[in-house]
Amino acid sequence: MNIIKSLKNYIVDVKTETRKVSWPTKKRATRDSAIVVFISVAMAVFLGGVDYLLTYLIETYIVK
Repeated sequence: MNIIKSLKNYIVDVKTETRKVSWPTKKRATRDSAIVVFISVAMAVFLGGVDYLLTYLIETYIVK
């Protein structure tokens, strides 16, 4: 029985704390998500380019 009471208190506390959160607006969330996606794609392209260049240099000058 004590577990059920503890679980109920936990859920009530979570609801109370969730109401205190300052949630971002839809516009802000969309903008921040777009920034994260852009930076992720830019880093992937950059790291892919570095990987390609290093692979090319190693295969050209070291392996052969």
